[in-house]
Amino acid sequence: MKAPDWFKRSEPRSKEEKLARKAIKEADARVAMAEHEKPAEAFANNRERLKAQRLAREAGEGTPPKRD
Repeated sequence: MKAPDWFKRSEPRSKEEKLARKAIKEADARVAMAEHEKPAEAFANNRERLKAQRLAREAGEGTPPKRD
């Protein structure tokens, strides 16, 4: 099956254009990772805080802690 004519590029990309596109992709990837890491870090911090509260509560009750 042959690709449609509108799908083909009219001329090959220059080296400068390739480098510019690569830089844009890398910048977009950094932004995406930052958007992902911020909520992940908040989740981990919250989990650790809740775990510490649970362990303190269990230590105060004198009951053996449950297995994780």
